[in-house]
Amino acid sequence: METIEFPSLYRVEQHVDQTSVVDVAAAVRRRFAAFQPGGGVTAGQRVAVCVASRGTHDLVALVKTTIECLVKMGLDPFIIPAMGSHGGGSGQGQRMVLKGLGITEETMGAPITATSETVLLGRLDSGAEIFFARDALAADHVMVVNRVKPHTAFRGDVESGLCKMLAVGCGRRRGALNMHKYDLGRTIVPAAELILSKIPVLAGLAVTETASGATHSVRLARPDEFVKTDRELLEEAWGLLPRLPIDDLDILIVEEMGKNISGAGMDPNVIGFWRREGGERRPDYRCLIVLDLTAASHGNAHGIGMADLITRRVLDKVDRQATYLNALTSGVLRAGRLPVPVDDDRQALEQALGMLPDAWDARVARIRNTSNLMTFWVSRALLPELTARPGLTVAETPVGLVFDESGRLQPC
Repeated sequence: METIEFPSLYRVEQHVDQTSVVDVAAAVRRRFAAFQPGGGVTAGQRVAVCVASRGTHDLVALVKTTIECLVKMGLDPFIIPAMGSHGGGSGQGQRMVLKGLGITEETMGAPITATSETVLLGRLDSGAEIFFARDALAADHVMVVNRVKPHTAFRGDVESGLCKMLAVGCGRRRGALNMHKYDLGRTIVPAAELILSKIPVLAGLAVTETASGATHSVRLARPDEFVKTDRELLEEAWGLLPRLPIDDLDILIVEEMGKNISGAGMDPNVIGFWRREGGERRPDYRCLIVLDLTAASHGNAHGIGMADLITRRVLDKVDRQATYLNALTSGVLRAGRLPVPVDDDRQALEQALGMLPDAWDARVARIRNTSNLMTFWVSRALLPELTARPGLTVAETPVGLVFDESGRLQPC
């Protein structure tokens, strides 16, 4: 292969709304102090606190403070994972996912119950069967804690949030598998409403996040406010969603993907929905390189099929059973397909640049991951359209791409 001259990259900083909650724990306490629970709440009752596997920045503080507030109310909380098929779909696997997120019995001061058992609550007119975690049903009340954000696989006025956690996450693998057979955009709300009509849900703690990952807002919703809260916060989350201000690239370098970054490993709202679902190629990033898989993914590389090139380092970390289980549950089989693997980061970039007529003038961008886009790097060819754009600061001096002896790309 001919010698490839790597383009130098310029650092770009985005300036967007970064208004955030300074003290998340205090914000949660204020919400609980003003909260008026419905009837039937008495001291000593058990509360199942449902926790997801999504990459919520302040998850530890949110869950820990929720536990403390429930105890202050005289209730007896315990934690259950509510993450569908993640963690291999097993109770032990999901307990490990929680541990990787900092959620343990020791850090939370509450027991964790994790099984894969579910109970059928009913069926929708569409035919969708609604399952719910058996261990949660053993409690006197159920509470969910989740981030509200745009989903990575469908569009609707309610996407990821309180309702989806009830309808999909709390259904464990069996419930998630069944729900994904139907149009989630149309099914989530009816499913959540069926659940709310059958089980004693105490409340839902919902948050949105800024583009840099800080908590933007905190809301404590009563059961009858779940749908309204999800709709309002989803609209807010769309305005906060981080994106690359570029629609046309020859190469996008993604330093890491993972389940703690996005349910799809990489957010299709950033890299292009067409890579997951087909359709219009916008944004059109023609070659997508993934260099690593996060440790918090526990080998679940769901979404890896959206990449074009991966490194041997990524391939060696893939737990195929967990990845394929997630793909089968979601019904998006292409998300589990393996891209072309190469030995290291250097070779991945050489291969991608080698397919272009002029590597030096290539349109290249480098990002940490799809949730961390406040700072990114671009090649010289992109400067004319970025330097004069409001809300961006482009460095005047470029930095070269540096690789260590093993061919691994070093931080800029």
